[in-house]
Amino acid sequence: MGVAKDRINRRLFLSASAGVLAAPAIVAAQGASQGEWPNRQIRIVIPYPPGGPSDITTRLVLERAAALLGQSVLFDNRAGASGAIGAEHVKNSPADGYTFLTTTTAMVCITQHLPPLPYDPAKDFVAVARTATSWMGMGINPEVPANNLQEFIAYARANPGKINFGSAGLATITQLYGEIFNLETGVKMVHVPYKGSAPATQDLLSGQIQVQFDPTTLPHIAAGRLKCFAVLGERRWPGKPDVPTLKEQGLGKIGGDAWYGILAAKGTPQVAIDKLSAAIGEAVKDPAVNEKLVTSGNYASFQDSATFAATIGRERVSFAEIIKKADIKL
Repeated sequence: MGVAKDRINRRLFLSASAGVLAAPAIVAAQGASQGEWPNRQIRIVIPYPPGGPSDITTRLVLERAAALLGQSVLFDNRAGASGAIGAEHVKNSPADGYTFLTTTTAMVCITQHLPPLPYDPAKDFVAVARTATSWMGMGINPEVPANNLQEFIAYARANPGKINFGSAGLATITQLYGEIFNLETGVKMVHVPYKGSAPATQDLLSGQIQVQFDPTTLPHIAAGRLKCFAVLGERRWPGKPDVPTLKEQGLGKIGGDAWYGILAAKGTPQVAIDKLSAAIGEAVKDPAVNEKLVTSGNYASFQDSATFAATIGRERVSFAEIIKKADIKL
């Protein structure tokens, strides 16, 4: 029995020793694997249908970023529930550094303040980078008797409840911009939600509504079919460079812009976040990428991971205050 026990103890000792020796090798292998990122295709989940601004900006920027990293990229459109379907999918996917999520302002700064979501933007994801921002025109029906922003505000104040503004739907940023305008100017425009931006723009053109804050108004503003006294964004729109931004006119100081960015699931290796963020930063410097962004009504507005996370946190608080003050409910 003594000999047998000694043999067992020796085996246990050798097994434990091998485990101790193997541990540094495992850690080193993991580090090497992370250091080689990316060594296979990167997947970007876009939680909206093809053809919209989130889809267009993501494809333009990330195709170039992936090329800079020496890998291919798969774009996976998983639309529905205001982005929640795609977000939940990425949340439940392995956080291995090869699956990322396109986000919009609404997904991480607005909708969480309304009905319960199947994800928590603050706890389930980490910011990778902001990519681009949309210009949004304050489109106004030509029949509205005003020739500049101050005249429009004066007319709206004199006619409370008689001016309707359309949006792409409840709790979208296109609604929030109208509510912000009400709060900042003291006017009382009435919100009319639509099932998308396009039908709202059609009613704006026909005079069923009088105002719309949306990228879909831009072509009609350029063609002279709509008035425009301000654009929303950090810079003027090249299509009408004589039209100042809201901020240049002392408004638009609360809330945030209609931007797009990339998130990663919590637990994603930091090397993947850092490298992808850097590649996005280089991609948006490409003149060809910038030209295509501007043609689509967007402009590069890159922020690295830390800066983007700070923007999300700040605008999340700002939009929560707007939702409370405007008493927005679904």
